[in-house]
Amino acid sequence: MKKPRLVAIVGPTATGKTPLALSLALKFRGEIISADSVQVYRGLDIGTAKPSMDERRLVPHHLIDILDPDEEYSAALFRSHADEVIRRLDLERTPAFVAGGTGLYLKVLSRGLFHGPGGDPGLRSSLRQRAEADGGEGLYRELENVDPAAAARIHPHDIFRVIRALEVCARSQKPISQFQGEHGFRENPYSVLKIGLLCEREELYARIESRVEKMVEKGWVEEVRSLLSRGYSPALRSLRSLGYRHIVSYLQGEIDFPRAVLWTKRDTRRYAKRQITWFKSDPEIEWFPAEQDLKAEVGSAVEDFLSQC
Repeated sequence: MKKPRLVAIVGPTATGKTPLALSLALKFRGEIISADSVQVYRGLDIGTAKPSMDERRLVPHHLIDILDPDEEYSAALFRSHADEVIRRLDLERTPAFVAGGTGLYLKVLSRGLFHGPGGDPGLRSSLRQRAEADGGEGLYRELENVDPAAAARIHPHDIFRVIRALEVCARSQKPISQFQGEHGFRENPYSVLKIGLLCEREELYARIESRVEKMVEKGWVEEVRSLLSRGYSPALRSLRSLGYRHIVSYLQGEIDFPRAVLWTKRDTRRYAKRQITWFKSDPEIEWFPAEQDLKAEVGSAVEDFLSQC
């Protein structure tokens, strides 16, 4: 039997993944699956650069606005949800386009996820309390001691993944990096065409700065203020995500507004660098220059791919 077909549009933030995916989905009458770990949350719209409602009416989008900000999400849940959509679209002979910058999501979708020990609510709650008390620095240092290989791959601010790595180690007496190494991400459930968008570093940074400024102009601060006024805790993982944590700090009087914007731009540049490193390690990605109009060139590659499936 033929494997379900899938076109993935990946790359660092601000390279135009969303508009390219939209144009391709329109051309080939496909649907789009968001591979973004924060777009899943309702109310976090401006800071995640979600597709507009008009764009979502043009092309069906999946895995956007499926959770409230205080609900948890994971790569395992993403894979389960995305797999369900992909297999339904395959039965309908509808092309599936995955677009997003969360590299781990694409990896577990196309290569599988290791099966480690289940969660421990008590342990997880205890680790979260420690993270809230010291900002997570203590937990990250602990992970560096028990599993330096995992710590090298996890950002210190990614408290969710730090906690999961510590949880796996505590419950199994085996580091999560060993589970990952044994699994090897060798599953291959789909036929995948991976399209990567990239531009020169200076151009990328200029795009990032412009995007942050436009988000502020669109009312990003008001969006975060509304979330906090509805009782959502500033300690939530969703509100500690890229950019949101600095807007929260500004609204709580911890930093001034210019610094919140400056730090958001800085952290987004750093995040883009990590995205580039992650995606560049995947030899299956075919790279295209984001500065150019790629509709025709990428469209031709997608047409060839879909015709072979």
